[in-house]
Amino acid sequence: MKKRIGSYPRVRIEGGGGTVVSQAGGVLLVETVRKVGLDTAISAALMPWRKARAVHDPGKILLDVALAVALGGDCLADVAMLRAEPAVFGPVASDPTVSRLVDTLAVSGEKALQAIRAARAEVRERVWRLADRKAPDAGGTVTVDLDGVLVIAHSDKEDAAPTWKRTYGHHPLMGFVDHGPGGTGEPVAALLRPGNAGSNTATDHISAAQLALAQLPKEYRRGRRTLIRTDSAGGTHDFVAWLARRGRWLSYSVGMVITEQVHQHVLRVPASAWTAAVEADGEIRDGAWVAELTGDVLDGWPKGMRLIVRKERPHPGAQLRLTDADGMRLTCFATNTLGRPIAELELRHRLRARAEDRIRAARATGLRNLPLHRTAQNRIWLEIVQIALDLLAWMPMLALTDKARLWEPRRLRLRLFTTAGQLVTTGRRRILRLARHWPWTGHISAALDRLALLPNPG
Repeated sequence: MKKRIGSYPRVRIEGGGGTVVSQAGGVLLVETVRKVGLDTAISAALMPWRKARAVHDPGKILLDVALAVALGGDCLADVAMLRAEPAVFGPVASDPTVSRLVDTLAVSGEKALQAIRAARAEVRERVWRLADRKAPDAGGTVTVDLDGVLVIAHSDKEDAAPTWKRTYGHHPLMGFVDHGPGGTGEPVAALLRPGNAGSNTATDHISAAQLALAQLPKEYRRGRRTLIRTDSAGGTHDFVAWLARRGRWLSYSVGMVITEQVHQHVLRVPASAWTAAVEADGEIRDGAWVAELTGDVLDGWPKGMRLIVRKERPHPGAQLRLTDADGMRLTCFATNTLGRPIAELELRHRLRARAEDRIRAARATGLRNLPLHRTAQNRIWLEIVQIALDLLAWMPMLALTDKARLWEPRRLRLRLFTTAGQLVTTGRRRILRLARHWPWTGHISAALDRLALLPNPG
């Protein structure tokens, strides 16, 4: 008897398997594009940039790059993975054609960006209607989280600069709609900034908030039903005043810096005024309490602002700061929401940490670095990344259920998109047969069935 050497079986490799489709699970994204009408919307938006007698539609080119990024690509050349599978993704432009389009859109500047953003906003409203009870506004409110992202540059690119973390690159400010505990989130703003851009620059936060609000359905662009959440970088007088301005009336939950004045007020809060903090399941949070500060600490801030502080025993090994008191870690935030317990408001603000998950997903979806040299080109790249992230949020929202709705991009790629398939042509029909032994083929088939039940756009 011959013993097998090694841990893995030896496989003979031969070329010529023409009917095998790689990334067959990518049909989930293709069907999502078709059902939500993203292809027609982007094509219509970029029609002014289509040259006479052009073979490829600019909208299709941009969408192909976004699909490649959603499947794991991180540069324009990665669109080649779609070009290799024309039966699934259709005709795909060459690398020079893709580069020329990005350059053309970059030269157009704000006009091209506004066209792409308008198409995304139009499709987003349709997606939320299709999602119905799974939509992020199903409860009648929408939560937008603003947060900065550090993107490292490994070469000298335009506007790359030293960052506050002693790295080198860019510091874009992004906004995400929170889907809540039953989902993930989708991008609604991406403001490209140099690496040395300040974390608490009010004008940048206002610009990012304006971009985010423009992506929402019209009924959520003003009014208390829209909540803007930020960390302490957004806790500036100008930004809070902008959020609370008459006629805008947005709800906000903004982190604040523990100043000496705040610190002194905390020391004077009586023990009876502290309320136990709570967890998302309603249970008491061990070793944490919240209280509301009043008095002259609110002077100079907009009318109706509430300042809520939390004290908590630090985790083992954590270093206390000068602003901490009596061995307790202090944090505080400002809000204008009335009629709800302060422990509930503090929990709502703490859930802003889900934005970190969205940033992690963005880094895994084209934001690990900015692949182009000029700032105008990288602004187009940020729009492409947002389209890819939109698709990775919309597809689970419309087609996946239970825990699969929470899968992040890396898991979606490993379990669904990389599934192999076999293309079979019978008569005038082309059928894609997925690998039967793949553990998640059932997820893909069920998701495609759900997408098929959705009405076609228009």
